[in-house]
Amino acid sequence: MDNMNIKFWSVLSAVAVTIMLASFPAFAEAVDWGLGLQSSVTSSGDRIGNFHDMLMVIITSIVIFVAVLLVIVMVRFNKKSNPKPSKVTHNVLLEIVWTIVPVVILIIISVPSFKILYKNDRIVEPEMTIKITGYQWYWGYEYPDNGGISFNSYMVPTEELKADQKRLLSTDNVLVLPVDTDISILVTASDVIHSWAVPSFGIKLDAVPGQVNETWFRIDKVGVYYGQCSEICGKNHAFMPIEIHAVSKEEFKQWVVKAKEEFAFNVFDIEKSNSVMPIKLTALTNN
Repeated sequence: MDNMNIKFWSVLSAVAVTIMLASFPAFAEAVDWGLGLQSSVTSSGDRIGNFHDMLMVIITSIVIFVAVLLVIVMVRFNKKSNPKPSKVTHNVLLEIVWTIVPVVILIIISVPSFKILYKNDRIVEPEMTIKITGYQWYWGYEYPDNGGISFNSYMVPTEELKADQKRLLSTDNVLVLPVDTDISILVTASDVIHSWAVPSFGIKLDAVPGQVNETWFRIDKVGVYYGQCSEICGKNHAFMPIEIHAVSKEEFKQWVVKAKEEFAFNVFDIEKSNSVMPIKLTALTNN
């Protein structure tokens, strides 16, 4: 097989693989060796997912179009097929087209992207607010609308994991949130820049010391969801996960009653060790 045929079949194979990867919705699930986004459980995540799917169609179309042009050029204008090449250097119509078409594509992309930015950022009347503070290396949560409940959330060490917990993702105190509720989150940090990210919520918000960033979401489905700090924040950056339990509104009310007793007051217990949790907050129960 000569070099021309090798190039031809290489391009066709690349196009076929691209089409195949873009055609299987199963790849969108968060599974081993999977591709794509995690399944969304919020309206914010749905909008991001739809925008992603639209971009995949546009990008795949562009890749196929360029690949076809390359094949045509290799077949029709190689030295063997075209021993006397043309010396034409300009084509006004073609130059106008390849200038205008990319601009049109960018406009098609920009309009829905601006809509997503606006809808995912703006919330008129949130039903509840959660304040989130990033520390080295754990998260602090506050419920100002529910009696000021506050606690810190640390990763569960591997040797202490229970059967239903996940390594590097499960936490000792989970963030409990109600479904079908417009929730505003205020994110900040006490030391360095962190990033509170939960892929299934379509949320990734920087936690910056001295600054409060805000966004919102509405959870549609009861379940357990995970995230992690997504801003390199020090040596234990990989050990500050996020675990969220989304429950019904009735279950959330019951949890609030218990949490007010469990987190009645907190004291710091400074552990002088080399573990991934050098400073741990211990919740004491009022007896």
